[in-house]
Amino acid sequence: MEPHKIIIGITHGDINGISYEVILKTLADARVFDSFIPVIYGSSKAAAFHRKQSDIQGINFNVVNSINEINTKRINIVNCVDDELKVELGRATDEAGKAAYIALERATADLKSGALQAIVTAPINKKNIQSEQFHFPGHTEYLEEMFGTGTPALMLLVNDVMRVAIVTGHIPIKDIAGKMSTELIVEKLKVLHFSLQNDFSIIRPRIAVLGLNPHAGDAGVIGNEEINFILPAMKQADKLGIFCSGPYPADGFFGSGHFNKFDAVLAMYHDQGLIPFKTVSMDSGVNFTAGLSVIRTSPAHGTGYDIAGKNMASEDSFRQAIYMACDIYQRRMWNAEIRTNPLKVEQRVERGGKIE
Repeated sequence: MEPHKIIIGITHGDINGISYEVILKTLADARVFDSFIPVIYGSSKAAAFHRKQSDIQGINFNVVNSINEINTKRINIVNCVDDELKVELGRATDEAGKAAYIALERATADLKSGALQAIVTAPINKKNIQSEQFHFPGHTEYLEEMFGTGTPALMLLVNDVMRVAIVTGHIPIKDIAGKMSTELIVEKLKVLHFSLQNDFSIIRPRIAVLGLNPHAGDAGVIGNEEINFILPAMKQADKLGIFCSGPYPADGFFGSGHFNKFDAVLAMYHDQGLIPFKTVSMDSGVNFTAGLSVIRTSPAHGTGYDIAGKNMASEDSFRQAIYMACDIYQRRMWNAEIRTNPLKVEQRVERGGKIE
């Protein structure tokens, strides 16, 4: 491998959606090869189908059976799905769900072995991928089980103007309040604080914390979660050296543009954070899973069944996911190097009124 490049595994997601379209449009730009070596985990047949369907020019595949056979100057496809796989555009099929899982399984195995430096996951259908092997609400929970570090994984959405993390992820709305605890919020704040430092090189991160209830509870009038859980968690975080402010009512916080004053926002639940985030950057935002021992990013959009095969999908979000994975890898390497060779502190003493 060339010294300035990293190997990134790309899982093909749901073959009946826009995944291959955004993957291939991203890789059609030859400049991406300056930063990384792409390895798609999926089906050469499905890739060729989407290449023709979207009329994507200038792409040739190096089809291999394992990571050991890749060409560092080509778009590699680890063929890990049955050649009889059928693409049915815009449809959620069991066959597509199985193919998505097989690709994810192969990629994570190579990631665990160290053959990959990062993984970028294309969108899956969370229903058709369910099986005895995959019984998770999404990628985040699956990867937490595979690469967890003892602290909760954290969904962190990133664009040019904000970073939004969430305390509770893919769970029903009716269960959110019951999942709230001071300990959980503190753990999420710790993961977010460390990621901002280690993955984004922000020395003293400023974190805004949102309330759970409308108007952040109005001092207990519209709910007590802010008083019982959120404020105590913020006080504990402050003692750990984590700067956090709030809790803020979510509507006014985003509506006023107050998020511009912070390095990240911790939302209490999925839609509270993702609706404002996707409103401003549906086509360019990136989903990064903080708190793992490995690097995983993905585009912020879904399978896009409604536009599958119509050559209408924007690749901007997927491209940004690739570049963010490269950037985070470099920052982690720099930080590891700094910690390995810290500057030695020299002991200085005072003699005769002079410091020596």
